[in-house]
Amino acid sequence: MSLNDVQTAGSPQKAADLISYEDLYARWEQGNWSATELDFAEDARQWREELTDFERKAALWNYALFFWGEDAVADNLSPYIDAAPLEEQKYFLTTQQVDEARHAVFFKRFMHEVCGLGNGTAASGLNAIRPELTWGFRKVFDRLDTMADELRKDRSPAKLSAAVTLYHMVIEATLAQPGQHFITAYLEQRGILPAFREGMTQIARDEQRHIAFGVKLLADVASEDPRCRRAVADLLREVTPWGAAVLQPPDWDRRYTEVFGFSLEDIGEEGVTSLQTKLRSAGMPIDELPGPAILPQGETPRELATRGPLLVQAGLLGERQAAPPKDAASIELVMDAVRRGLPETNGTALSVQFAFSDVEPWVLRLVPGGDPVVERGREPRADVTLRTSWDDWLDVAGARVNPGHAIMRGRLKPRARLSALKLLPAALGGRG
Repeated sequence: MSLNDVQTAGSPQKAADLISYEDLYARWEQGNWSATELDFAEDARQWREELTDFERKAALWNYALFFWGEDAVADNLSPYIDAAPLEEQKYFLTTQQVDEARHAVFFKRFMHEVCGLGNGTAASGLNAIRPELTWGFRKVFDRLDTMADELRKDRSPAKLSAAVTLYHMVIEATLAQPGQHFITAYLEQRGILPAFREGMTQIARDEQRHIAFGVKLLADVASEDPRCRRAVADLLREVTPWGAAVLQPPDWDRRYTEVFGFSLEDIGEEGVTSLQTKLRSAGMPIDELPGPAILPQGETPRELATRGPLLVQAGLLGERQAAPPKDAASIELVMDAVRRGLPETNGTALSVQFAFSDVEPWVLRLVPGGDPVVERGREPRADVTLRTSWDDWLDVAGARVNPGHAIMRGRLKPRARLSALKLLPAALGGRG
């Protein structure tokens, strides 16, 4: 029984209880396959003759993310094995490391034998695809590197819970699984790349086992432990802002996915839904984790998937832009996102004047018993005034720059009434 089979089998905890480490191991033995026996000859012919130049370019961009990701997760799994508290968990994680190595070999072969990249070694193939990696992708996988280092030094249940959340819940369930579905769907619809299609089908089955293991481990280790729950929440708050920039096509050319019949919103919606479902199955619904909200409240997965890319384009999420847009619609989108991301203020009233040097001013009002309000204009009697440029505010609001550092460098100049000084962190989105 897979995780997908049990998600409607009762309570969230019951779903995890229906998974056993022994069964997951047995399914690995039953599902073994060979990455070296696939014959890519027909794939190579179809790649050259049946795909257009742009289709090859778009497919290569997407497949490159998978190749790099599979290599990275294979490299970083060893400390997970050491930190797992049960022998049965260690046994399964060992099979997962074998799976990830097999996936990397599969992509290395495809990149060389079909796409003509590299000289047949993993290092040459990875070097060839490096330019395809997006900012968001690099941020997530750089965090996986540092997480592995942290887990080597700290094998506590809390650190293991955060590490499994990053690996199994974010990388595998939120990013990889929707991408696999996207790829296998259009390959099946068009009947192309038979060996690659077979390999991707096998990889998707492997990943189902891996994700089910992550759900089971979180349910067993983290769901009832407040320290573990906080570690999971903190990790999600750290990496979630990068997610919208992972699948950012070159020059925001939407044809990179739409040429194969799927929009960025289609893929993102499945990712958000997957994350929410897997955490709920582990007994840790994302909206019940401790601390500030991880995702904006009251929005559907489709709405979240739609807003994410727009906020990257507007300059709030993702990499710092040399010239972020300053049109009215982009500014309004950002300020509304700032409002949605504000922490609870315990019924405190507060008015904040954003005195931007290069765009029109905005006002934020926190109202006891009501939702925060943002609007264009001036508030002469504001409790807090923040003087900054739009670019600098994007860095602070997007958590690329610490507010304290921005203040020390003169990029953010706050002025507050004495009685409002303690409320300054709220004016900075809780990051003061």
